[in-house]
Amino acid sequence: MRTPTNDDSAGRLDPLNGDHSGVFAPELGEFPNAEQRAGESTPQETKTGTTTVGLKTEDGVVLATDMRASLGYMVSSKDVQKVEEIHPTGALTIAGSVSAAQSLIRSIRAEVRLYESRRGENMSMTALSTLLGNFLRSGAFYVVQPILGGVDEDGPHIYSIDPAGSILEEEYTVTGSGSQYALGVLEQEYNDALSIDEAKTVAARAVKSAVERDLASGNGINICVVTEDGVEITQHKDFEEVL
Repeated sequence: MRTPTNDDSAGRLDPLNGDHSGVFAPELGEFPNAEQRAGESTPQETKTGTTTVGLKTEDGVVLATDMRASLGYMVSSKDVQKVEEIHPTGALTIAGSVSAAQSLIRSIRAEVRLYESRRGENMSMTALSTLLGNFLRSGAFYVVQPILGGVDEDGPHIYSIDPAGSILEEEYTVTGSGSQYALGVLEQEYNDALSIDEAKTVAARAVKSAVERDLASGNGINICVVTEDGVEITQHKDFEEVL
């Protein structure tokens, strides 16, 4: 979760609540119709500048993220888990505001449990991605850009879901401030014949590449593997453990 790097960003209005939080101009784009108020200040928000990646394989999906959160120009945490299990065979990465992401994860988990309780079956990844898109389209979680990865009866799926709620199913995808660095690695090294272990290595290389160039990403890597057997999440401070 990232602090804007432009000095004038502090004066822009947050479209959610009208305050001067200057949320995510570097990641989600600037708001062209925003006005500025001089002489006012508000507390900084905890954010993930973030590099998150998702890859699909024949046997499941691999999600990977860095572990840094920022508060203003300060690193506020070096041990952030930016990928969470939200479904028995599904997980979500987060890029954006910590508070909005935490709220989104709680809401999605509740809806998944309700669905399973009422219908006696797991929600499909198509339904789960639609639910996520609807939540984001509502505007309540506008400053979050997740990657959804999961496995259902139709096999593995990776979805890129933008802050406005659009849903794109991909072979691999990236989000966050380090996206351009990670994407270059994926473009060179991804192929649809990767095993789970090979995909973990490619994902780690992509995040490591971003960490070396993006100031808002760093402090280790979260690796999440999702198969039909469930979700496994591990944290590694040293990239060499997964390379």
